[in-house]
Amino acid sequence: MRINGVKRALAGFAVAAATVGAVAATTGSAQASAPGAAKAVPAAAQQAKAPVCVVNDNGVNFRGGPGPEYPVLGQVNRGQKMDGLGVQGVWVHGNLHGGHTGVWIHTAYLDNC
Repeated sequence: MRINGVKRALAGFAVAAATVGAVAATTGSAQASAPGAAKAVPAAAQQAKAPVCVVNDNGVNFRGGPGPEYPVLGQVNRGQKMDGLGVQGVWVHGNLHGGHTGVWIHTAYLDNC
């Protein structure tokens, strides 16, 4: 009888350890213990960084949406940087460094995007 209780306790421990290991592996909190093994990289560090686009002309309009039918919110000049968030057709959505966020600029006026 006592052996069956020990077996059940060990089986429960094995299930708990497997569950913890699976959770750690899926959340990125698992750490490699073998020498030379790759260490886990946090999920935030795995995300690709937004490209930094650079305006290539002076007096470039930035708009409230991806097209000429959207209102002009302002203008930027050559060298202005913008973190690209996405692309829709020939328009890049992004956040201007030190300025407006969520703006759209035509790809013809951006480099490095």
